[in-house]
Order: sequence, then structure tokens, then C-alpha cells
Amino acid sequence: MCNVPLGTCIPPRLNPWFDKSQLAFSSDSEQEEDENKNSLKWSAQNRILLKGGKVVNHDRMFDADVYIEDGYIKQLGKDLVIPGGTRTIDATGKMVMPGGIDTHTHMELPFGGTVAVDDFYHGTRAALAGGTTMIMDFVLDGKGVLPLDAYNKWMDKAGAKVCCDFSFHMGLTWWNDKVKEELPILCKEKGINSFKVFMAYKDLFMLRDDEILDVLKTCKSLGAIVQVHAENGDVIDENCKKLLALGITGPEGHLMARPEEVEEEATHRAIMLADQVNCPLYVVHVMCKGAADAVRRARMRGAVVFGEPIAASLGTDGTHYFNKCWRHAAGHVMAPPLKDATTPEYLLNLLANGDLECTGTDNCTFNADQKALGKDDFTKIPNGVNGVEDRMSVIWEKGVHSGKMDPCRYVAVTSTNAAKIFNIYPRKGHIAVGSDADVLVWDPTATRTISAATHHQKVDFNIFEGMECHGVPLIVISQGRVVLEDGQLHATRGVGRFIPTPCYSQYVYNRIQTRDVSRAPQKVDREAYDGPVIEIKMEDKKGMQLAENPITMNRDSMFQARRAQPGGRNLHESGFSISGSQIDDQKITKSSGQRISQPPGGRSSGNLW
Repeated sequence: MCNVPLGTCIPPRLNPWFDKSQLAFSSDSEQEEDENKNSLKWSAQNRILLKGGKVVNHDRMFDADVYIEDGYIKQLGKDLVIPGGTRTIDATGKMVMPGGIDTHTHMELPFGGTVAVDDFYHGTRAALAGGTTMIMDFVLDGKGVLPLDAYNKWMDKAGAKVCCDFSFHMGLTWWNDKVKEELPILCKEKGINSFKVFMAYKDLFMLRDDEILDVLKTCKSLGAIVQVHAENGDVIDENCKKLLALGITGPEGHLMARPEEVEEEATHRAIMLADQVNCPLYVVHVMCKGAADAVRRARMRGAVVFGEPIAASLGTDGTHYFNKCWRHAAGHVMAPPLKDATTPEYLLNLLANGDLECTGTDNCTFNADQKALGKDDFTKIPNGVNGVEDRMSVIWEKGVHSGKMDPCRYVAVTSTNAAKIFNIYPRKGHIAVGSDADVLVWDPTATRTISAATHHQKVDFNIFEGMECHGVPLIVISQGRVVLEDGQLHATRGVGRFIPTPCYSQYVYNRIQTRDVSRAPQKVDREAYDGPVIEIKMEDKKGMQLAENPITMNRDSMFQARRAQPGGRNLHESGFSISGSQIDDQKITKSSGQRISQPPGGRSSGNLW
């Protein structure tokens, strides 16, 4: 259950996380200024009745009207008593469902010397166009920047631009006592309950296993969730060097350097580490079968682990890395990379049956000239793809339209499960009285064709180019305002609210706390042993008694006991070469051309040895 009571959404003017600069409408173009004027007109309407639709929640579908007022769902059912001045929207034959929650975005992220082109304005504007009414972005700064400073930097970037509600995960790109001391402040005062660690990006973001273990223990003590980018960074680093040495510099090298095993192994290792501490683990962007299976097996054992496939891994595949067009191939470069053509269906099956939990996009976009930083070296291609606008339609097409999941499961994996995991349910992810009025009127029969020419994102490429999707949002309502209708988008810069994510989500920590009790180590009470104990004595050649067991004795004592006699060679300390030459060979007079007819072991048929 969410720790934020229903109906207590803080208005912007009273929100402690609200920056007054959000009230100012600044535009990059005349088009944005026109959109803001239109949005002001639409925001004046605060009473809406959605009539005649079928409400779809994660647990059931039912016919009901939905009355919205002042940003909340105020009434739900039939024959509602509605005040005058209410705008009625006919939803007959359509589905009314919660707005999508994208669990994984990177708006205007600095990467590889450049910055993602979809910033918090363009990215969230596109999100609304596709039916996503809340994003969860990552605070992700470099080593040496303390988490609180990074948090403030990201809040400054986002606050004046976001068009929909948002929250933050915190990326931990380095770890020491100073970083550790700031985590309680982020949890208790800044509204963050999830922290991401990297097992990849060696020398940039990657943490060692002992550091990850300490992060897990710290987050467990705070009631937070640890997220992991699971790839073996050491193996990837070696593979990249090898491929470049072979002259493989194109985007295909990105996939070759990251075979499925490096993601599978790291996922298994992360799950093992989390299980030792009994800390909840959230595996971001599950991209391959092996990683998905590792999550599935852990869940079957009762581990509290969640797997997040993304729109890219569900809607396309890694065959694009071998496209003859460099721009096309580079446009699909992301980490972990897309895998073979059979992977999307496999991941969808696990998502449909509950082995994988929810969906994001890892939306982090770069234009052609930015990707071209790696035109001669695939390791320098900025990693990232689009998805924030297309996720809802792609998953409906691949999941519901294909018959793999029903609409209730679709709502769960696109919205509700995320709200439960990150402790904002039922404020978000649910159609119920008191919930935020983030609502979609969804037409399951309408179609649209995805294209970079028509999408609302700023990036000049779309990895789903040409895909026809059945199922589109006809009406999008965010914060109780209609922001999409008749194909027209009315997004307002800066109106998005920061949504705190409290710690100790019951959906997550109820099981953790139960497991703490059920798995607690149990001491065996027994009578003390009072029998004889053997006394072990060892003496070296000089008669010195060695108190230590030779298996566990310290190395200095061992080598002292093996000190060579005068005139002899100490093979334990000399440099030995497989060629037969020794470090002190210069002291021995060599005989040139010496033939040995009697080798160790005796003569053999008179032949030379």
C-alpha cells in the first residue's frame, strides 16, 4: 500500500519539491508558445466525465463511468450525480485505463561527450502523446559527484521542463563512506527509494562485488530497492580490445563484445549477492533469454527479484547491427545490446505469465551526428534508443493483439506493477476513487504506423520504424487535464510534479521481512565436546617446531622452513623459465654443443636424448 494517503496530492504551490521557475512558460519556438497557450485553455476545464467505457484495472474489467475533478478521480460507477459545467467525453466501445508509467528513462543524459537530444520537455511531451503519464528518470552523474549534489542538479534540469509527473531513481556510480552517508537523506527527505548500481562500464560507472554487497546491505536497512545494470564489465572490456585489434570497428562489434553470457552471468551474480543479504533486487532492461531465465529461476525459489524488459527488447532485435547502413546499425546501439530475432517473443511470454514484472524503455536518444562520434570505433557510439512515445502501443501490439496477454495483464505491466514496486499505488496505476486522474481512453481497434517522420520525440531516428500497431490512446488525461485529443497534443512545459517514492513498499518488503524471519540462521544447542583432542606437532629439518598447520600457516614461515642449503638452488624463490634457463645460469659455465647419451633414467636403445 502506498504510504501517501489518497486524495492528498500536494498542489504545486505547496509542494516542497516544486521549483517556482516551473510557473514560467519558456519556449524554444513559436510552436511551443502556441502549444502552451492551448494548454492553458485546456487546463481551465477541471471537471470531466468519461461515459460509457469499460474500465480496465490490473485485476478486473467492468463497465463504469469515471468522473474527474480537480485532478482526482472523484466518482466511479453507473448513474453518477454530476455537477453542472462538467465536460462529457463519450467512451462507448473504448477502454478506460490508468496512464502508463515508464520505469526507465534518461532524459538529457550526458554520455560520451554529448547529451541525449530528448530533454525533459521533449521527452515527457512525447511520453504523453503515447499514453505514458509518468516517467521515472535516473539521476546519473560521474564519479566524485555526491548523490545530493547530483539530485539537485537533476531536479534543476527537470523541474522547469517536465510536462507529466515524474520521479527519480539514484544511480550510484562510485561508493565510499561519504556516498553511503547521503542515502538516508535521499530516502527520508528527498523521496527516493531506489538506487542503481552498474556491473558494466568499467572505469566509468562499474562497482566491484564487495561495493555492491555494501550497497545492498545499506539499502536493505533503509527499506529501499537496489536496481542493477547486469553485464560483466571486465569481460566486455577485454572483448572490445580484441575486436578493435581485429579491425572490427562497426556497430556489429558492440553486439560481439557483449554476447548473451556476459548479461546472463552478471544477472545470476547480482541475484546471488542480493539473496545473501535478502535485499530486493530490480534487474533493469532485461535483454536476453539467459538473464530472463535467471530472474525466473530466482523467483521460483522465492527470491524477491523483479525483471524489467523494455520496449526495445520486446519490439525489435539485434539483427539490425549487421545492416549495411552504418547509421541504421548505430541507431540500435544500446547496452545491453539487442539480441537475436527469437528473443522478443521469449521475453513477451515471460512478461505475460508473470515471470517478468513491468516495462520501461531506457529511453536515451542521440541524433545521427552524435552517434557518428563512433564512426571509426564502436566503443565510442553513444548508447541509447527511443521508446518513451511508442512503448504503450508496441506492448499492446506484441502482447495483447497477439493474444499473449489480456488487457488486465497489459495494465499491470505498463502501469500498476511499477506503482506497487515503487510504492505509489493506488495513487498511480489504478482507476479508483481518490487516485490521481492520469487516465487513458484506449481504442484497441485503431491503428497507427510508427515513424520518425511523425513521432513527437526530438531524435531523428526510430528503432520501430514502419511497425503498424493496433491499439492507440484516443484521449490522454494527465493531472485531470486533457492533454491529447483528436490527435492534437496540448502539453505544457513545467507542469509536471515530482512524485516522492516512499521506502518500505509493502508489495516488496512484506516478503523481505517474512524471509528475514523464516531464513534466520539457527544455532544448534548441544553438549560441549569433552573428549580427547589430538596434538599436532611438526618439526623442520633444523628441529624448529611449527605451531601452525602447514595448510593454513603464513607464507613467511613456510618459506623460512624451506630455505635452501648453501650451494643449492632454491626453486621456490628463483625465477624459473619454461625454456629451461634459470635466473642464476650466468654463474654456470656452459658447454657448447654438448651431447647427452645417458639422460636421467638411463640409456634408451643407444639413441641420443
